[in-house]
Amino acid sequence: MIVINSRFLTQDITGVQRFAIEISKQLKILYGEEIQFVCPRNIIQNDLANELGVKVVGNQTGHLWEQIELPLYLQENGRPLLLNLGNTAPLLYFNKIIVLHSLSFLYKKWNSLAFHFLYKITVPLNLISSKFIFTVSQYTKKEITKHYSYIKLIDKIDVIYNGSFGSKKTNIQSTENKQNYLLYVGSISSSKNVKGLVDAMNLVRIQHKDIDLKIVGSLNNKLFKDEKIVSNQFIEFCGHINNPDELKELYLHAKAFVFPSLYESFGIPPLEAQECGCPIVISNTTALPEIFNDSALYFDPYNVNGIASKIITLLNNENLQKELIGKGFENIKRFSWETSAKKIIDISERFK
Repeated sequence: MIVINSRFLTQDITGVQRFAIEISKQLKILYGEEIQFVCPRNIIQNDLANELGVKVVGNQTGHLWEQIELPLYLQENGRPLLLNLGNTAPLLYFNKIIVLHSLSFLYKKWNSLAFHFLYKITVPLNLISSKFIFTVSQYTKKEITKHYSYIKLIDKIDVIYNGSFGSKKTNIQSTENKQNYLLYVGSISSSKNVKGLVDAMNLVRIQHKDIDLKIVGSLNNKLFKDEKIVSNQFIEFCGHINNPDELKELYLHAKAFVFPSLYESFGIPPLEAQECGCPIVISNTTALPEIFNDSALYFDPYNVNGIASKIITLLNNENLQKELIGKGFENIKRFSWETSAKKIIDISERFK
């Protein structure tokens, strides 16, 4: 029996939770009754919990549940292997595998001090006490092994990539159904550099006066409180969109997907855009060149003029748009939730 720490079902869906959900669905299909999903009582993803057959354990929530009630439940039920898909895990339970998605918590400027110090303390303890560690890119694997070089990780860390929607690929390299907007999908945190994108859009609109920008993700009032971003008439804030079909429609009809992030351990949204036949213009930083190779148009995210220039280049060149659409369809063939889940199973079998 393998137990899945399903605390991610109590959290809003960002990239980490998306990974945990999609991998869990595949594990349920592949492993069936040999796997058990356990969760605290404050579930918000109720349909997914029912689909996975989640067992609610204990009375606490959050870190208290994860550090106290979850390990107690495991101790009372034969100490099974615990799979933790979302960065955190019970520190004093040693029969476990963890997925560490990134080291972004190390950057104080992008996180609260409480978050920064909590993860700075708990992550190395979990790395030491885990039997195996997964991460989501070769870039992040190198980052982890370098930063925690004092921990012997070389033989117990490997990469499992994220996937995308997983729907049947249309492979139609057409720009005829595109509408006059650019799209950004992701969290609205300072590391995502949305302000830089808005500044670049003001330059783009000097040449392309009718191009708009749609932003999918919650508006961060703290980040934008001193900016006049919300008053820009060419920006539409779409909020969180959890419905895949609604999100696909936005990707399908966008002129291009723009991703100005300063730090990424993988980058699911641009992969989703490629699956929907949307050309992507993205940062040249961190893990993104590894994931997208030559299927994207790259810019320096710290250079607003450079971001604008690359967007304008793509808007002015329909042949380039079609070329990137075709390369995108080829690129997404490299990624599969099922393949990643099978790799988890192969490793987990060593420690059951």
